[in-house]
Amino acid sequence: MVSFELNGKDVSVDVPEETPLLWVLRDELQMTGTKFGCGIAQCGACTVMLNGMTRRSCVTPVSMVEGSSVTTIEGIDGPEAEAVQAAWEGLDVPQCGWCQSGQVMSATALLMEIPKPSDEDIDNAMAGNICRCATYVRIRKAIHDAADKLEG
Repeated sequence: MVSFELNGKDVSVDVPEETPLLWVLRDELQMTGTKFGCGIAQCGACTVMLNGMTRRSCVTPVSMVEGSSVTTIEGIDGPEAEAVQAAWEGLDVPQCGWCQSGQVMSATALLMEIPKPSDEDIDNAMAGNICRCATYVRIRKAIHDAADKLEG
């Protein structure tokens, strides 16, 4: 049995300890906003926050989150998350949408750490998130727009 906080609520799951967190979230806890992309932590589609830091859930054994706080796209909130989500909608960032939950999680984490990021900050923070539709220009613009909204 592994117990942790998920989106502000205590949960316990009875799964093998080596089960990737991604599959626990999707299959056991019905948090399907977190997507499977590659299974080797290279694309970022499965990004969640673990104790406030981004983490690739596809390679994180559920045993590693015992007693921790996990936030998925369904539970992310706060001014940074709201600004990012509004900017994403305002600029029509998604095309197919598959990578977007991971993109939003990474962008939110960036703005929580660096409220007014440079292009270099954005590139560094988002480097692990692949968008197969290549909406990178809109993603960068959305992050700048979200930062501007937070500032003003």
